Amino acid sequence: MQFLFFRYITLTFLALVPACAIHAQPSDPLQAAWVVIGPEGQAVARAITTAAVCPDLKQDGVVTPMQVRSVPGTVAQRPLKAGSSAMSSEKPAQFPVLTCQAALRADIHSASIDGQSLPIPKKLPLKILVLGDTGCRLKADSNYFQSCNDAQLWTFPKVARTAAQFRPDLVIHVGDYQYRESPCPANVAACADSPWGFGWDTWQADFFVPAAPLLAAAPWVVTRGNHESCARAGQGWWRFLEPRALQPGRDCNLAGDDLQGDYAAPYAIPVGGGAQLIVFDSSAAGNKALAKTDTGYGIYHEQFRQVDQLAKQAPFSVLIDHHPVLGFAPEKSGDGSVQFRPGNQALQTVLQDMHGQRLFDPGVQLLLAGHVHLFEALTFSTGQPMQIVSGNGGSSPDMALPAQMPGQVTPYPEAKVAHYSSSRSSGFTILERSEDNINRWTVKSWDQNGVLLLTCHIENGAEDCN
Repeated sequence: MQFLFFRYITLTFLALVPACAIHAQPSDPLQAAWVVIGPEGQAVARAITTAAVCPDLKQDGVVTPMQVRSVPGTVAQRPLKAGSSAMSSEKPAQFPVLTCQAALRADIHSASIDGQSLPIPKKLPLKILVLGDTGCRLKADSNYFQSCNDAQLWTFPKVARTAAQFRPDLVIHVGDYQYRESPCPANVAACADSPWGFGWDTWQADFFVPAAPLLAAAPWVVTRGNHESCARAGQGWWRFLEPRALQPGRDCNLAGDDLQGDYAAPYAIPVGGGAQLIVFDSSAAGNKALAKTDTGYGIYHEQFRQVDQLAKQAPFSVLIDHHPVLGFAPEKSGDGSVQFRPGNQALQTVLQDMHGQRLFDPGVQLLLAGHVHLFEALTFSTGQPMQIVSGNGGSSPDMALPAQMPGQVTPYPEAKVAHYSSSRSSGFTILERSEDNINRWTVKSWDQNGVLLLTCHIENGAEDCN
């Protein structure tokens, strides 16, 4: 079984990733190399290796030593919380790899790790690509096993290849990278020999191998999804993707530390032209309204207060989280029809107490999220910021929402929808600005084949979609 798995990974890797996106042969210890952007726009070079020491990072030809972020190890199986995604059997999370990192200096012209070129951050990214919910779902408790071996049914590898061809300046992932929580049943050939659980092998198969062309194309801003909460793949999230420091107690290894591991403070990333991204960790948010006595209410209230302070730093803020506050989710009713389920009520509970009808500080002009496995674009005549849901990155698609929205339907009682669009097609979203008018944003939704689905414009607080 182990031989078959590594053979599958090797063949898939060579078939899907262009030669320029990988360092050398599959036997090379360097497993992945990329750039992640953290608070205040600090770019960090990351590497995952099977070697005993960190590789060399070169910046403009000068060697910069990389520091160890996490060492190889095995983390004991955590107890599953009530209502969480139960696996059909338990196993520890194995991480037989070394994770390394080093800060990139400002104004460098080139960087590489062991000869593999890294994308260089731009102070004014004009083309920002957004995608999310990309992993292949293997989930025993719902008896759902996506066809991870079929490129037509698990589309993230193709989405990543197509997206890389657009040559983005920056990539934003809105969360949910790792979905292979349960072993593939013996009688399901479409996911045969897939790894499962929360260790490196699933992170490699679900994210790092298929994402390689896009990791090579541009620096990344990463947002955490509910699949990366501490009770699920949070250990890998903190080891590999989270841009901030990995600290004991915040690593999701022990359930007793989850208040530290699951609620990371928001931070801002300047993207030039008076605009910034604000990254918000909603991984632990359920969908039920929160009482003021709930622990989550108090934490999110404080964190949204921090968002308000960050929003005052720039006239145009894009808030990025995993759960769409003002999006819809499809829900099948008793008669078999598909209904519109409103936006995330846990976050709405906190936001309406802070800001009333608009929910957000006036500086927040655009919302990016995933979680719902669709593309959605919503604008409002009642002043709420535009909501983009880009959760169609390749995981099992949700049911299609109705093409026409009934007049009284809304994701939030105080919001009146001006424009609504939705698509079930796998793909990604691109936010574009021109050097001639960096304050006008064009939002375009593309499918996995590079076919344009929708275009929206944002300028001076007004939105228009067609």
